[in-house]
Amino acid sequence: MKNRTVRTAVLGAAGAALLATAACGSGFDDDKAAAPAQQSAGPADLQILIGSSGDAETTAVKDAAAAWAKKSGSTATVTPAQDLAQQLGQAFAGDNPPDVFYVDASRFADYASVGALEPYAGKLSDASDFYPSLRATFTYNGTFYCAPKDFSTLALVINDDMWAKAGLGEGDVPTTWDQLRSVSEKLKAKGMTPLAVADTRDRIGAFMVQAGGWITSPDGKQATADSPENLTALQYVQSLLKDKLAQFPSQLDAGWGGEAFGKGKAAMTIEGNWIKGALKADFPDVKYSVHELPAGPKGKGTLSFTNCWGISAKSKFKQQAIDFVEAMTTVDQQMAFARAFGVMPSRQSAKDAYTQEFPADAPFVNGADYAQGPVNAPKMDSVLADFDTGIQKLTSSDPKALLERVQKNTQAALG
Repeated sequence: MKNRTVRTAVLGAAGAALLATAACGSGFDDDKAAAPAQQSAGPADLQILIGSSGDAETTAVKDAAAAWAKKSGSTATVTPAQDLAQQLGQAFAGDNPPDVFYVDASRFADYASVGALEPYAGKLSDASDFYPSLRATFTYNGTFYCAPKDFSTLALVINDDMWAKAGLGEGDVPTTWDQLRSVSEKLKAKGMTPLAVADTRDRIGAFMVQAGGWITSPDGKQATADSPENLTALQYVQSLLKDKLAQFPSQLDAGWGGEAFGKGKAAMTIEGNWIKGALKADFPDVKYSVHELPAGPKGKGTLSFTNCWGISAKSKFKQQAIDFVEAMTTVDQQMAFARAFGVMPSRQSAKDAYTQEFPADAPFVNGADYAQGPVNAPKMDSVLADFDTGIQKLTSSDPKALLERVQKNTQAALG
């Protein structure tokens, strides 16, 4: 979770391999005659591949799968991948994919575009209960493909001691861009670095959403990078960077925003709810509070990060796999996962129970109402990597020229 740029690059390689495999006819939608015979009822032998965050998640998913298997009379083998992207790529290339597997939102369109995924989500009980922003993330060409497993959003994390030392109180928590600049100037005047923010679109993109912009249209078919809204966002971020009101983690001798924040090198950071576990493990003495991100010219905006439960289009146990996903996405099971490894439920009906049990996470959960998911289009990896490179040079470069380049590259990728 700490470094999504590296993760995305690795996933991108697997996505490219998958697309190449499909193009060579090893395929999916062009090979219906070779589809395996379906076993629509009775016991199944499900193979489930997950990209686990650690032992707690692996144990929780294995326990849940075992409970489902016992109740259904099936077997469910859960395998935590050493490298999910690589192992999925190899499995698809070998025409032997797992029945169920995690699909990262940033890679979803690559899999959906070549027919690798079974579009089952609309068949789930109360499919409309998943947050609309998450349903949109896993919708391709108008079809809701796979159930969001859980999700994360970005929020503003404040060091309470540094905040108080600067003479700031609860009423000074910024809710707009102007207020963010104002409190940052006060923090800087006290000799502090106000804000640590990562130098990728996975953080800076939140400002674009707050300004009313994004890289592609909602359906993922049109390039929208070179817009007045995105220019407003990048110019605002650039002004913070130039005035030393914000700095990238590398400028603070840190690997990510949470590390800079935990070491007391910045009074604020913009990170996801994964920062809780990192601070508890590495910086347990830091007192902090979490708040929704300040609104921009077009209102509130944040980014969401999620996976879905993918089902292979070539599984011979599709109905049983759907039943398995049903069991994994009930409110009770999602709350069990939340307790076990700190994720936020993807069902709206779980919100009250979650915020009652984890009240400090309310700003993260509230972000689901106005969150933007990753770019929902295939073949965008090199475009987004180039955008990140441009963001890293934002202090001294021309935001307009950067957006023009992203626009051109996106148009080429979308064809």
